[in-house]
Amino acid sequence: MNILYNNSKCTAFIIFLFAIANCLAQSKPERILLATSKTDHTLSLVDASTLKIIKKLPVGPNPHEVVVSADGTTAYVSNPGNSDLHEINVIDVQNQKTLPNIDTAPFLGPHGMVLQNNKLWFTAQGSKSVARYDTQTHKFDLAIGTGQDVTHLLHVTPNGKKFYTTNVESGTVSIFENMLVEPTIPPTGVLPPTAKPHLDWTHTLITAGQGVEGFDVLPNEKELWAVDPKGNIYIIDTEAKQITLTIKTGILGLHRIAFTPDGKTAATVSVRTGDLLFFDVKSRKEIKRIQTGQGAAMLMDAVDNRLFISCSPNDYIAIIDLKSMEVSGKLEVGGRPDGLEFAVTE
Repeated sequence: MNILYNNSKCTAFIIFLFAIANCLAQSKPERILLATSKTDHTLSLVDASTLKIIKKLPVGPNPHEVVVSADGTTAYVSNPGNSDLHEINVIDVQNQKTLPNIDTAPFLGPHGMVLQNNKLWFTAQGSKSVARYDTQTHKFDLAIGTGQDVTHLLHVTPNGKKFYTTNVESGTVSIFENMLVEPTIPPTGVLPPTAKPHLDWTHTLITAGQGVEGFDVLPNEKELWAVDPKGNIYIIDTEAKQITLTIKTGILGLHRIAFTPDGKTAATVSVRTGDLLFFDVKSRKEIKRIQTGQGAAMLMDAVDNRLFISCSPNDYIAIIDLKSMEVSGKLEVGGRPDGLEFAVTE
């Protein structure tokens, strides 16, 4: 009788352990790496742990950047074309299927994107502007002209009150800030009784180098680092709104730059030479230089301490171990890979 009783206790305990393991497995977030292919016109869904392709989904004719909703269920892919297309693809990541596209017309050439609080911000290269689309109401609720040629990449501050763009052909960086503006004094020299301060977007233009494109903003939002094809890194004080230092690397074709999640290191890659350079943010000094492939998009992986770089001309994604600062592997998702992002679902 005791034996049967003990066996029952043992069986119950094993079932209990399996239940706990199952709950832990279910509660562990699932991470999917999303990567576009400009040649294959696809968005690959890749298991971030095994780096095995789960599925490839068809997207538009010129897929570039990709962003993902906070809950990891929906992805958006921009298609700029020659600054003439007006298509953002919508992907149901959870059910691995495509959804109806967003027609961005009259905002042409959508490229850089930021998704924040159900608002999809994007640059419209062909319209020299930044627009915002409400993913809940399916309507545009903001459009701001930059007046600059090829407004390309975009960063929006967490509170949505400030954003930055690089304007490639104009060789400038734009800083837009939503702030209280004093009323303009009319020609009479006297303000009307109804005049009062109001919220408006102010625009500060910073002249950098021709072709300035890739940029990133420190986690504390105090500095913006941008690169140009002549090998310059421009360090911009975001409060003073001015360049405080220009680092001349001597590497032609610098295309993208990204900070490590802790903000201590900056990595910049050349799409021309394949050089990947690491800089200490505090000292502004180069730490290391390696060959990785002709890099385009960059994605930091804070979970596994990795850096993914889409080496578009080489048709692969390079994987960099951030501890050793060496190439640890390569991933192929199709010809001319570009946009990268993680989808994290519970």
